[in-house]
Amino acid sequence: MNPARAQHMTIQVRSVTLAKYSAIARGLGIDPLSMLRHVGLAPGYLATPDLRIPEISLAHILDASSKTASSNSLGLLMGETWRLSDFGVLSLLLQHQQTLRQTLSALHHYRHLLSDSVAIDITEHPQVAVLRCALVTERRHPGRQPVELALAALFSLCRHQLGPHWMPRQVHFVHAAPQHTGIHHRVFGAHLEFGSDFDGIVLDKGALDQINPSSDPNMARYAQDFIELQPRSEPRQLRHAVLRAVHMLMPRGQHSIAQVGQQLGMSARTLQRQLEQEGANYQTLLNGVRREQALRLIAARAHSITEIAQLLGFAETSPFSRWFNQQFGVSPSRWKED
Repeated sequence: MNPARAQHMTIQVRSVTLAKYSAIARGLGIDPLSMLRHVGLAPGYLATPDLRIPEISLAHILDASSKTASSNSLGLLMGETWRLSDFGVLSLLLQHQQTLRQTLSALHHYRHLLSDSVAIDITEHPQVAVLRCALVTERRHPGRQPVELALAALFSLCRHQLGPHWMPRQVHFVHAAPQHTGIHHRVFGAHLEFGSDFDGIVLDKGALDQINPSSDPNMARYAQDFIELQPRSEPRQLRHAVLRAVHMLMPRGQHSIAQVGQQLGMSARTLQRQLEQEGANYQTLLNGVRREQALRLIAARAHSITEIAQLLGFAETSPFSRWFNQQFGVSPSRWKED
């Protein structure tokens, strides 16, 4: 693939996150302009929320700033200030959805206007619903700061729909608990699960269909018509959609190209052909997600090798161990010990 096309396919997010970053960084004694220059971004991104920036640049800023300020809560502090207006052109549409289920559906449908990275999946059980959040990245793992930022933004959206005093049943994080969790409790409430097998929010199932009394269907239709008139600056990248689908389906054991194709509304043959037109390959994409998730789950030190194998879609531990050894040159148990 030529460099220009590779750059075009870079995973991108809205620059509104940098405005959030700037305010929090200054409070921690960090110069945000210096950090932007460090990753090659222009200062104008701080004041223009609807530009697109590489997700990897944002991640590098958060990582470098966390080390500079010795703070493990930078992403969380940014997410704590997230408001409905930060969803940009989608804000009015989201504001006037009648239920949280409809809000999340609208967010999914117009995701391309916000981020190539974030994927949200709803799993319903008899009493509860689980909102799983996954980040598609071009890095070895998504990192604590971007994950906590994304979960806090999702939490903010739920609160807008369900009321300012609503609290979830639980909030889950794959990464291990930090030394101090005071800010986490302040943002999310008392019921936190670190070292989990997913990042997400657990809520009462009925909350998905709770009516928002302030919603206005006419205003929602007006907002949707306005959004549909917005120019599409660049075509959607199929590989990004595939990565998001794999992140969501793989823990269910549904990671074949046929199953992912069905999720995306196309046959396996069509999916592979269109990926090849982008210079991508399904098995390579699946392998990349497995590598990332394997390292995250092992690093959390909360899961057995058997559990990790199942979460990555392996029917048994032995083929997972062989795969891991091929990828990293060492067994998963040895990696876990190191």
